[in-house]
Amino acid sequence: MDTNLEEIKFVLKKYGQEQLLNGYEKLDERKKKILLEQISSIDFELINQLYDTTKKTQESHAEEVTPIEYLDKYKLGEKYKYYENIGRNAIKEGKLAAVTMAGGQGTRLGYNGPKGTYDIGLDSHKSLFELLCDTLKEEGKKYGVTIPWFIMTSRENNEDTLNFFEKHKYFGYQKNKNIFFFEQGELPMIDTEGKILIGEDGLVKLAADGHGGIYESLVKTGMTEQMKHLGVEWVFIGGVDNCLVKMVDPVLMGIAIDKKVTVACKSVVKANPHEKVGVFCKRNGKPNVIEYSEITDEMAEAKGDDGELLYGESHILCNLFSVEAIERMGREPLPYHVAYKKAKYIDKDGNLVVPTSPNAYKFEAFLFDAFGEVDDMAVLRVKREEEFAPVKNSDEKGVDCPRTARELYKKFYHLD
Repeated sequence: MDTNLEEIKFVLKKYGQEQLLNGYEKLDERKKKILLEQISSIDFELINQLYDTTKKTQESHAEEVTPIEYLDKYKLGEKYKYYENIGRNAIKEGKLAAVTMAGGQGTRLGYNGPKGTYDIGLDSHKSLFELLCDTLKEEGKKYGVTIPWFIMTSRENNEDTLNFFEKHKYFGYQKNKNIFFFEQGELPMIDTEGKILIGEDGLVKLAADGHGGIYESLVKTGMTEQMKHLGVEWVFIGGVDNCLVKMVDPVLMGIAIDKKVTVACKSVVKANPHEKVGVFCKRNGKPNVIEYSEITDEMAEAKGDDGELLYGESHILCNLFSVEAIERMGREPLPYHVAYKKAKYIDKDGNLVVPTSPNAYKFEAFLFDAFGEVDDMAVLRVKREEEFAPVKNSDEKGVDCPRTARELYKKFYHLD
């Protein structure tokens, strides 16, 4: 341990991060071991690069943003059955798995626990996890298969999530046979001087690396190897907070297979030109998603000859990937975006600092940043009321909240 400690001190001095060991002697043996493991796993060159990005003003590159082509699921005509049959056969052959991103807490809902364990207020009192599981099991029955389910947790909620599933006997799934859990990646938070912060627990203050870390996490944790072992070729990735998410969609799969693309995504029409959502587009001829903050009013309101918005296809985090595409995207980290946040930390004198304004940087990757790595992808427009009922805000906000999700769910399943 002493040798390891001396080596770590040397590395910390090299990168000017000696503060990470300021409280080391006050920790118990277990935490000392964890802290040294954390420090050993930090890519300090990456941290320096990320810090440099916080000092740069956003450079504007000459980019050509153009509308993306899409298919409307309910205007496919004869092609609907054609695509459906292709997808149905692939699902029957066990080629589909589902991934649910469930690393978040229910804090914005005023709920203390993993968001997936939240009860949206149905008469059944089923959690978001169980609602999603019900759908998966029902679809599996249709095709005579069990759809393997992979659930991404976070360091913060992994233990609580596993306990929840164990308590509910995995809702009929079998752990490590057809349901698997893996953790989201994390990156240290740094202050405005580029120093890595120590959290209240005396350990490195870490923050989740955003939903764009999904590819790297699936590869690093061996989940893609597990998928291939099960004969899986296609993976649907969605969020835990959409209680109407349709993870098993033969039409979407059929389109991807028929068009020989490695990524196929679902969209819903923007509720209005200025709805705060990212929309599908092409950047310099490559598939992409443009954030609402990047769209000019002129672009947001522009319409085509058919009277529809040119940039009206919302990205709703419902995406299908080939396993091969996930492995390719997971080999290298995506570019990180900087977020300036409030973060409690322990200062060099061992005092807890509770900021009243943002004081630290966290770094996140966005799942759709990987879309530019593919030459083409399919976008399938679906109906909002059938497939998109997110639970993001408390009822007081009145939008994308438990009440609106509950109403959409009950209406779709005729529970009134």
